[in-house]
Amino acid sequence: MATAIFLVSLTLTFGFATIFFGATVTEVDSLLAFKRNLNDPLGVLDGWDASTPLAPCDWRGVGCYFSRVDQLRLPRLQLTGVLSPELGKLRQLRRLSLHSNHFHGSIPRSFTELSLIRALYLHNNSLSGDVPPGILSLSNLQIVNLAGNDLSGRISGGISPSLRVLDLSYNNFSGLVPANFSESLQLTLINLSSNRFSGEIPASIGALKRLQYLWLDSNLLVGTLPSAILNCTSLVHISAEDNFISGNIPATIGAMPELEVLSLTSNKLSGVVPASVFCNVSNPRSLRFVFLGFNALTGIAKPPNGCTFRSGLEVLDLHGNRIVGEFPDWVADIPTLRVLDLSGNLFTGSLFANFGNLMNLREFRVANNSLKGQVPKEIGQCSMKKQILGLIDFDVGSIQSLEVLNLSENELTGVVPNEVLQLTNLTTLNLSFNNFSGHVPVEVGDLKSLAVLNLSHCGFSGSIPSSIGSLMRLRVLDLSKQRLSGNFPAELFGLPNLEAVALQENDLHGDIIEGFSSLVGLRYLNLSSNSLSGDIPATFGFLGP
Repeated sequence: MATAIFLVSLTLTFGFATIFFGATVTEVDSLLAFKRNLNDPLGVLDGWDASTPLAPCDWRGVGCYFSRVDQLRLPRLQLTGVLSPELGKLRQLRRLSLHSNHFHGSIPRSFTELSLIRALYLHNNSLSGDVPPGILSLSNLQIVNLAGNDLSGRISGGISPSLRVLDLSYNNFSGLVPANFSESLQLTLINLSSNRFSGEIPASIGALKRLQYLWLDSNLLVGTLPSAILNCTSLVHISAEDNFISGNIPATIGAMPELEVLSLTSNKLSGVVPASVFCNVSNPRSLRFVFLGFNALTGIAKPPNGCTFRSGLEVLDLHGNRIVGEFPDWVADIPTLRVLDLSGNLFTGSLFANFGNLMNLREFRVANNSLKGQVPKEIGQCSMKKQILGLIDFDVGSIQSLEVLNLSENELTGVVPNEVLQLTNLTTLNLSFNNFSGHVPVEVGDLKSLAVLNLSHCGFSGSIPSSIGSLMRLRVLDLSKQRLSGNFPAELFGLPNLEAVALQENDLHGDIIEGFSSLVGLRYLNLSSNSLSGDIPATFGFLGP
């Protein structure tokens, strides 16, 4: 009896070994077929040899579970070639990670037979063609990243109910955004940006209660932002920049409980910026970054009485719209603002004294509006450190490290404040297209770090100060379209880094100075519409085309 039991046990064991060994041979053959299609400049697959003791489980990049291949991980190894259809025979494969190589050709249809696969990472290669329809519907699939290839065609077929992450960005997909995303209620991230998807954003996205990140940037999307998106109560980040989305922004979008980033720049949105962006009694901290620039917005909804302004809003970017009306003084009640960009609109009136409340402000941009009057001193209380674009005041103690100052295209009057001329870390000073009076300040020569000085179209008169000749780092000098007179100061000809000089449309007189020929780096020189005399020296031939 004992002998019989032993024989039965031996037979079963031997039988299992036979089946097991046969499956392993198939996996070895499949992997070697994959290797034969590759150029491996780093030699990382040199150890793939069927004679190794535990082949293929002891090969680099191969992972096994109970001696069956369940992972193939070969990212960032400079591998070149095509994906072998033989990989579809790795029926126990759970994870395929071949990203950041140089694979080309199509995704094999045999990949639809990988019924157990959970994660597919093929991003940052040169794959082309379409995605086999059955892949996205594989029942165990949780993560798909095909970004950064040259894949094309439409996304068709079903969606795996297990899918959590879908990244198809930076390809050439076309057609409609799939409306059947609702088949996968586990989705937390969808990235379809930088493709050629067209049509409207499907309202079915509203069924994705777990969706946290939605990127639809740089496509051909039209229609409106569907109100159903407000049902995605887990959304943290919505981005649909650079499309053709029109209509109004949903009025309660700022009330979404988890939303931190709203990015809809470069569309055709109209109407007003909803008040929920700025204040929300039920959720005052969530929304942090708002990017609505380059649309056709015409107004900002005034926050209602009793509004509790958001204590978390850091960036408010509304540049390049058609927003009209008085400058919104209530923005000073949002103390967490770091960046405020209202440039390129139709704001009128003047700034307000309580700007000093914005103690965290780092960037302020209001160029290209119709603002008038004096700049309030209180703005100097803001702790702006690097860049200010638009109207500001100059409390030097708080902005000594300022590097870029752009107040262009407003209606500033009077003289340039002395405080500006003490910002010795400035590399760029742009005061162009304003209505200053008086002379170009001699003190500008104290700004030794300046690389760009643009004072064009400002109404300055008098002569060009010779102190500019001490700006040894200066690359661009634009004093055009003023009422400047007199001769060229010889000191300008000693600036070794000058690349562009624009002095047109002034009243400069005298002979054309040959000293410009000493500026060997000069690539642009415009002296037109002055009262200069004489011939252009032949030595000016160094100017590039």
